[in-house]
Amino acid sequence: MSQIALPLTPLRDGPSRIVIGAGNGNIAGALQAPQDWPFHTAVLTGPARSGKTLFGRWFAESGAGDVIDDAHLMDETDIFHRWNRAQQDDTALLIIAGTPPWTIALPDLRSRLGAALQLETGQPDDAMAADLLQSMAQERGMALGADATDYLVPRAGRSQAELERLVVAIDRLSLERKAAPTQSVWRAALQTVHGPDEPRLI
Repeated sequence: MSQIALPLTPLRDGPSRIVIGAGNGNIAGALQAPQDWPFHTAVLTGPARSGKTLFGRWFAESGAGDVIDDAHLMDETDIFHRWNRAQQDDTALLIIAGTPPWTIALPDLRSRLGAALQLETGQPDDAMAADLLQSMAQERGMALGADATDYLVPRAGRSQAELERLVVAIDRLSLERKAAPTQSVWRAALQTVHGPDEPRLI
């Protein structure tokens, strides 16, 4: 499994490591080279639960620069001031927003962030989806073998949020049945997440 080990204490409300794969490998590389960012700034966008905040935590606590998370929910003037301060201090600034496009009304901020490095989380491929399922299961203290991911990956959704819901359902069903997760549990979890008539269950 390809992961970045974060210099963080384990989180109670989320994963403590990032699975790196086809959907985010370019982001991991870019965050390790902030000296190459135009105007010391990168904008990271993507859907909820796609690892953006975890990337931000790693970047900030590694000492590489400053982070603004949920920027699409903030006052744009405040973001503009943070951008100016980063330029004055010669500090890298990672700005994290939601699913693109992020519409910015303030012209000065829009022009400056438009010149920044643009990063976007992508959907996992099969290999990354398998790694994500394994990692999410480990975070919950649950073992999923290769036979589990071989069964689940072709039938699972492709967003990290859907994969997370699937692991939560497997864990819950396994606890309810007081049994290790086997194919009957995997199938029931898929039905819980995708519905009983979902063709992918065949």
